[in-house]
Formats: sequence, C-alpha cells, structure tokens
Amino acid sequence: MALKDYEIVTVFSLKKGEEALEALKNKVFDLIKANGTLGEVEEWGKRKLAYPINYETEGYYVVAQFQADENFPAEMDRVINITDGILRSLIVAKGE
Repeated sequence: MALKDYEIVTVFSLKKGEEALEALKNKVFDLIKANGTLGEVEEWGKRKLAYPINYETEGYYVVAQFQADENFPAEMDRVINITDGILRSLIVAKGE
C-alpha cells in the first residue's frame, strides 16, 4: 500500500512538568516511527488556550509531518484520545 502524507497538531498538558511533556512527545513520535515515517517537527511551544481545557489555560503545541498507511491515523487518534496529558490533537491528510 502507498504511504500518504499527514500532519498532526498536538496540544500537550503542562500540568505534570517538563519530563512528562518530553515523555508524551516521545510516545507520539515513537508511535509514528513504528507505523510510518516522521518528517519535519515544529515545536510552537507554550501558548495560551482559547478556552480552558480540563481547567488548564495553557498548552504546549507541536506540529509534525509524517507519512503512513491510510489506516494508521484512526489508530493514532484512538491512542491519543486515551493518553492522559494530551489535551487536543488534530490529524489531517495533506495533498490530493
């Protein structure tokens, strides 16, 4: 099967500190690497949220490009939704 290009924007919680943030980022990146190819990663850093999420007003934003099989984004979304410490995420297909 051909690989497709995707982009994921993830907002991480800052509540548990820097080490927990690094562990969560590595978890997401390792999941991508295990199922596809990780491309460019942009760390937008700490930003104020438009509205509180789980009583938090700030989050750490990361945008990553990746290539994967077309079935992988659904699995990745499932894993992210059950991972504590990730406030929001959005996966979009690029091109076509």
